[in-house]
Amino acid sequence: MDSPIVAHLFRQLFRHRPRGCQGLRNGLARSSHRQPTRGLATRPSIDRGMKTNESRWQQRTHILPEDRREEFAEYPYISLQELKTRTERPRREAVIFSPGEPFDFNSMRDELEFQAELGRRYTEFEDLLDERDGESPTRQLWHTPTELFRPHYGEAIARYLVSNYRLTTYPYDDLLIFEMGAGRGTLMLNILDYIRAADPQVYARTKFNIIEISSSLAALQSQHLLSTAESRGHADKVEIVNRSIFDWDRYVPSPCFFLAMEVFDNFSHDGIRYDVLTEEPLQGHVLIDGDGDFYEFYVHELDPLAARFFRVRHAATGGNYPKPYPSNPLLRYLSTKMPFAANLSEAEFIPTRLMQFFDVLEKYFPAHRLLTSDFDSLPQAIKGLNAPVVQTRFQRKMVPVTTPLVHQGYFDILFPTDFHITEAIYRAITGKLTRVMSHGDFMRRWAYVEDTETRSGENPLLSHYRNASVMVTV
Repeated sequence: MDSPIVAHLFRQLFRHRPRGCQGLRNGLARSSHRQPTRGLATRPSIDRGMKTNESRWQQRTHILPEDRREEFAEYPYISLQELKTRTERPRREAVIFSPGEPFDFNSMRDELEFQAELGRRYTEFEDLLDERDGESPTRQLWHTPTELFRPHYGEAIARYLVSNYRLTTYPYDDLLIFEMGAGRGTLMLNILDYIRAADPQVYARTKFNIIEISSSLAALQSQHLLSTAESRGHADKVEIVNRSIFDWDRYVPSPCFFLAMEVFDNFSHDGIRYDVLTEEPLQGHVLIDGDGDFYEFYVHELDPLAARFFRVRHAATGGNYPKPYPSNPLLRYLSTKMPFAANLSEAEFIPTRLMQFFDVLEKYFPAHRLLTSDFDSLPQAIKGLNAPVVQTRFQRKMVPVTTPLVHQGYFDILFPTDFHITEAIYRAITGKLTRVMSHGDFMRRWAYVEDTETRSGENPLLSHYRNASVMVTV
């Protein structure tokens, strides 16, 4: 069971139950955690005989599970496209933390002093939000390396872009940059500031395009362009397209760089379990019953997207990829003979949406070069292969939970990226070559790391993202 603080959180969330949550089937983890799921059926769920003190949101045990096949068969199936038009479930967009003035790393004693200063600025930032918007115990607050290490992180990206642009297409083509999921627009501003100061010739040929699915963030990015003297100078260089990359329909034949920094972890995944004896995959679905409770169901029929992912992955890797069950047939057989043995493997979460993103790049950006960074492993992940971290903030504390079946709009679900598999699938779909390196190695090559070094020699830019990797098109 998850911690008591989570139970208290859900008592707050479900004090007034939202309408329209009475019955739904959809692909497990198919819709991103940022998109709420809703139901259609109106009859209440069958009585489950639950104890009066049992929290109704918690994940049910796999031992002697209740048979919900009748409800699963009767409730309507809701697809991702249909979910886009529904608004009954509550939604809370996260606030992106801004530390204010850049940190003076060289004046700090060590990383402990940096952490203390970061904590102080976090508190100050949220105090100001409370004064402006009122206290919110469930406020979701994110931080990114772009904001923490401004402007050094963005300048490192800019050096990579300028160097590779001059080595490849300059002066025949403009420096065309696309960024997906640009947050507050800070990375864009840092990149443009650096190019203007370091290489005016390249700056004159630069065009920066932001692809932003969030209307509020797109508006925020526009405000940033007009809020300071520096950003006003970049206004004619920037175009903000308020659209999902998966709705993109404009062909871009020119050479370009495509930035996707910490966005793969937010892409939706499909939950898969395997028959332990036959190795046959079963696809996960979620039933949301009349009381708003979530139940997992696994069926033998794979939808076309999941089936294609298995084909592409197998062809791209030659069948060499991790599996959530023993590869030895004897061991698999023996595992089924253990007391209370499950008939299915642990869950695997496959990045079907990531595969679709590579399809978009291949179809609409044929001359692109990708630069992406994301987490290759995550602490406190739930059980399963490539399993996510599921967490929320409550009363300014980060609270991890043990299931992805959580109230939509109030939780952050972050998936790690297996860059060995990702690189193989990207190469298979786009036909391009790639290189994967650690976040630290990338920064050592392209950042002025002495600018982020403390007096003790410790360097937060290098140490804070040891569980992240960078993949670039070569």
